[in-house]
Amino acid sequence: MITSINDNNKDFFQMVFEVVKLIPSGRATSYGAIANYLGAKRSSRMVGWAMNTAHSNPEIPAHRVVNRNGLLTGKMHFQTLTLMQELLEKEGIIVKDDKIVNFKAVFWNPMEELA
Repeated sequence: MITSINDNNKDFFQMVFEVVKLIPSGRATSYGAIANYLGAKRSSRMVGWAMNTAHSNPEIPAHRVVNRNGLLTGKMHFQTLTLMQELLEKEGIIVKDDKIVNFKAVFWNPMEELA
């Protein structure tokens, strides 16, 4: 498990990025699941802010982070409005009307996967 937000004075955004880098291709997670994993359950919005700064860094697969319903709420932060969907579809994830189809099937829960 990645250390809690108070350990080692690590920057919260950097900790978010570390978790996001672990999401496997073909899977997606939510802002809230990342916040919960980092011990900051009520900080899903802050995870979203972190993701808004990460879209230009190819090492961080920001396209794999969506809202709790599977909606591509961060798509406006990519170079084009369709890039987030294109990246997900390239990994085999089906998106319809800006929402991941059968989100439960591709959901990656860091609390379980990184336990």
